[in-house]
Amino acid sequence: MAKKKCELWVIKIGSQLITDGGPLLIRALVQEISKLIKAKTLKVVWVTSGAIASARQRLDYQWHSLPEKQALSALGQPMLMELYNLALHSQKLMGAQVLLSYSDFKRKDSRINLRNTIHQLLEWNAVPLLNENDVVATDEIQFGDNDQLSAMVASELKADRLVILTNVDGLYDRDPSKVGAKLISFLPHVSLSLIRSTASSKKSTTGRGGISSKLLAAQMALKKGIPSVIVRGSIENILTRLKDGEELGTSIGKRVKG
Repeated sequence: MAKKKCELWVIKIGSQLITDGGPLLIRALVQEISKLIKAKTLKVVWVTSGAIASARQRLDYQWHSLPEKQALSALGQPMLMELYNLALHSQKLMGAQVLLSYSDFKRKDSRINLRNTIHQLLEWNAVPLLNENDVVATDEIQFGDNDQLSAMVASELKADRLVILTNVDGLYDRDPSKVGAKLISFLPHVSLSLIRSTASSKKSTTGRGGISSKLLAAQMALKKGIPSVIVRGSIENILTRLKDGEELGTSIGKRVKG
């Protein structure tokens, strides 16, 4: 049997999934990552939301102004890193925090530094944990719960796949709460009309994205030849099953086999 190629995946997880799943979900996902990294079949760059949501959950506080949002982010970042580091350390892996803003992708030197740093961390078998730098970001410039950030990172790194873990099964042909709604398992491309038609769909209570934001991220990645999958992150052994070629969620760009 031919040895499986070691692929580079950018994996993004949403705020709602983190707050719903908590430490048990993160631990389960990290255990999968550890097995795949140690088997030399996968390199992972992890894009995580959840700093603001973590602080809100701990403090039971709703933000109303930009300074409040940024202060919650400053409180939530170490909470989030602690969650990941506890899970990573149990697998004898290291996590590396990388905070990014939109302006970092505008400057060539910043993009080069980002690529070099990420590749060095991967060489050390560390897991880069990326998030938007909400402490300095503005309401006008944000990544839609990190969906667009994950696509920009995947593009910069020439990743093999963008995996967007969320709290829904994928894209449906209509409102999934309606009778008869069917999961769309494959999209060859993402049209602007589809993005617009899903823009009013319901967002989670903690995230800033929604399915429209995820489709936009998939469209951005596909322009660089990177296929994506939007899938429920709480499915048991989700990453291993995707790597093995099981069709789950909504694949975009091409049907990817493990």
